[in-house]
Amino acid sequence: MKSITLLFGLLFSLTTFAQSDAILGEWYTADKDAIVTIFTDGKTISGKTTWMEEPNDSKGNPKLDKENPDENLRSRKRMGLKIMQDFVYKGDNVWEDGKIYKPSNGKTYGGTATLVNKNTLELEGYLISLPFIGKTSTWTRKTD
Repeated sequence: MKSITLLFGLLFSLTTFAQSDAILGEWYTADKDAIVTIFTDGKTISGKTTWMEEPNDSKGNPKLDKENPDENLRSRKRMGLKIMQDFVYKGDNVWEDGKIYKPSNGKTYGGTATLVNKNTLELEGYLISLPFIGKTSTWTRKTD
């Protein structure tokens, strides 16, 4: 009986791990002007910008994180910037408790990601202090 319970537990954990991996990969943002690569980051899921339609400003210089509230971080390049972090798989293709950084305004939001199907990800950002006020953005998996 003990070995059956152990086997069931092992199979359940392998299935859960495989499902929590489903979000990994390259995703076009809603406007399709950037790609965010979602990856395992320790025990959580993170995402960083790996392609931008317009990575440079009007002078030909790389776009920087100019709106960051921390002056010391304003010289960071937006390309390669981690904009998602700390997402935890909760089951049923949902990752919660994450943070989403929006470089265009320098603000960090709470976040939930829901895998609608293998190629559609709904990312909800919300005010950390007011989780019922938020905005949903639909991302599509890069398949080309």
